[in-house]
Amino acid sequence: MSDSKFTAPVAQESLHSELLERSPIPSLRDKILAIRNSLRSGQQQMADWGSGPLAISAVPGAGKSTGMAAAAAIAIARQYERYAQSRPSSRRHLVVVTFTRSAAANIKAKIRKFLRDDLSLPQTGFFVYTLHGLALNIASRHSDLSGLQLENVTLITPTQSHRFIRTAVEQWIVNNPGTYLRLLEGHQFDGEETERLRRQSVLRTEVLPELANTVIHEAKSSGISPEKLREWSKQTTDEYTILSVAAGLYEQYQNLMRSRDFIDYDDMILAALRVLENDSARRIEQNQVFAVFEDEAQDSSPLQTQLLEILARDAGGDNSCTDAINRVSNSALNLVRVGDPNQAINSTFTPADPIYFRQFCEECDRIERLATMDQAGRSTRIIIEAANFALKWINNQSLAKTNNGQQTPDNRQVPFRLQTIRPVETGDPQKNANPAPIGRGLELYTPRDIHHTVELLSKRVVELFGEDPTQNSAAILVRENRQGRWLGEALAPVCKEHKITLYDVGERDRRSHVPQEILALLQFCDRPHSPDYLKAALEALVQRQLIPTQDLNALASLPEEFLYPGPLATPQPEIVQKAARLCRNLLRARLELPLYQLISFLALTLNYDQAELATADKLAERVNQQIAGNSSMGGMLSALSEIVSSERFEPVETEDSEERYTRRGQLTIITMHKAKGLDWDYVFLPFLHENLIPGRFWVPPQSQFLGDFTLSEVARAQIRATLHGESTIPDVTQAWEQAKHLKISEEYRLLYVAMTRAKRLVWMSAAQKAPFTWSKPENLQEQAPCPVFPALKRQFPECVANLAVMAN
Repeated sequence: MSDSKFTAPVAQESLHSELLERSPIPSLRDKILAIRNSLRSGQQQMADWGSGPLAISAVPGAGKSTGMAAAAAIAIARQYERYAQSRPSSRRHLVVVTFTRSAAANIKAKIRKFLRDDLSLPQTGFFVYTLHGLALNIASRHSDLSGLQLENVTLITPTQSHRFIRTAVEQWIVNNPGTYLRLLEGHQFDGEETERLRRQSVLRTEVLPELANTVIHEAKSSGISPEKLREWSKQTTDEYTILSVAAGLYEQYQNLMRSRDFIDYDDMILAALRVLENDSARRIEQNQVFAVFEDEAQDSSPLQTQLLEILARDAGGDNSCTDAINRVSNSALNLVRVGDPNQAINSTFTPADPIYFRQFCEECDRIERLATMDQAGRSTRIIIEAANFALKWINNQSLAKTNNGQQTPDNRQVPFRLQTIRPVETGDPQKNANPAPIGRGLELYTPRDIHHTVELLSKRVVELFGEDPTQNSAAILVRENRQGRWLGEALAPVCKEHKITLYDVGERDRRSHVPQEILALLQFCDRPHSPDYLKAALEALVQRQLIPTQDLNALASLPEEFLYPGPLATPQPEIVQKAARLCRNLLRARLELPLYQLISFLALTLNYDQAELATADKLAERVNQQIAGNSSMGGMLSALSEIVSSERFEPVETEDSEERYTRRGQLTIITMHKAKGLDWDYVFLPFLHENLIPGRFWVPPQSQFLGDFTLSEVARAQIRATLHGESTIPDVTQAWEQAKHLKISEEYRLLYVAMTRAKRLVWMSAAQKAPFTWSKPENLQEQAPCPVFPALKRQFPECVANLAVMAN
């Protein structure tokens, strides 16, 4: 029987039993079989893996992480048997890779539990990484080959407003005055000076930074150099030479990063691949690994996939093979990839694209190495039916639009892989699988406006939480953080009255509070005479409950009198004296402590908890690295200001995000994107309007002088078309249409993810009146519902709420 052939379950079971019969440890054989038999059929296919490539396409709620943990533990046990008589140092390890740190911690704990409790084996023989963690590990072990000296570099997560992006834009403008002038002229220009200045500002602060940020990330994550972009640009005929402009911005950015010893997350992957280009280093790394298991494979970029394929290949195999089908069909590739292309929701802001995992599934299918995990026990049956209906309806609508009604599905034409969720069978090992619905399990509302939405939603929340809120978990999933902020304020009084904990994830994230609070106190220490800085420092102290709430404007209006009152000044009340003493202590520390100790001192002063102290230490190390050679208060404030204003600074978490977001007795407000991988008893999906899902692809008015498209989205679509192997690079009009399709597809997949988070009830609404933009929620106007919402109402009429009856 060939290892490269993925056989039918019966034959697999026979092979599995045959392998176990040869086991030198009979008790271990029985334990492996017990784990396997406790799994669903789809999970068993993963557990039966012995070698070669395998793709697992899994529906939401199918138990991907549990199945992967069980399969990993069984694979480790078999490897343990194989090397039972040899030296431990000769054993190879399983590498498990997933998308986020919390997911990595979760699957690591599950594998350890299987090894310890079910197999009675040492909790060794495997490593769990995020993709970037794996790359960093390889790069740091071979720093001479990777060029990555960790003690000398600083890791950043640049955004459009980061100073390196802004500086790259300014340098490009200086070096390319002719091209810049062409952009300035746009479609038409009368030479009026005010308009020239306005366009200059738009190009410098919006259009070019957005183009730079988009293309740098797209190209770098796919292994595309600035030189390659310039080559591609020669195949295009657009008037602005968009790809050439992008290549110049990318080149300037790379030069800046190298000159300052900064790296970003894409540099980690590239550094690891530089190591693996070396024959000797590649063999060393491959000889330590017997297989690679990847979770959330739909979220991998091309370079990340390449890294895993190299590691998963036998050291003696052909590592130079680049043809996709040959790469996958080669039995020397010990790679198991698990994912769901229908849950790919990051492709409009990362280079991940579901097309790559779909291709892997198709290639594995051709060699009979594709398994589908289509049974899901998470949700009640009506929710599964609604999600399946939405998937098929959206695909049919997409085909009708893109293919003139010709039903010939193609990877790039439809948002979803045709994959139906099935309920589990009777006797499934999952407790309370496909639970009973609450009410009908699906509730569809059409409120008058967003205020009526809150009224209906809050009433249903109170009913569901009932007498004992601690028995249930619930979440409101929103498309934008601005919706969450508005809802949080509207629901706070009701939740407080009924003792329901309201947890706004967006509010907590916005308060990425450690850098902001430290900056506020340091700015005060640097300029204590500034009323604004004094007030900001006092606000931080009040927020941390270190001083009582009081009239801060009165204190900040006369800083010197507040801090150092003279003998003739009116005596200060005790609460003011306490605030003044604490502020004077901060100023004394500024004078007495060395600069590098200030952040740690302020963290202790603010009574930070364990996670916050760890975050402050991480922040201090980052800032001290950045100002090395220019150690001054000004340099420290500049570095901190940049981190706060233009970069995502990841805090150190000591509590798993899943536990924080899904606690019982808590109503969580969270974006649809952040909700992926989580579930609740009840899920509320308000504000399902067409202008957000699937949304409008529009050009900001201020940049319409360039045309009816944006440079960044055209460039993204052109790069992806080339990476996907299209014969020609699309022109501007075609690229803009492709970008629209990418956006629409992803928004619909996001709705599908949101619907499948619910276990017992999904509550959906589309108000008749809603804001055009949630930055101005008071401006209500008629809004069309998300197109799939009326279709759901027609398909499930018994689930449509009769608001007239409810009002009576």
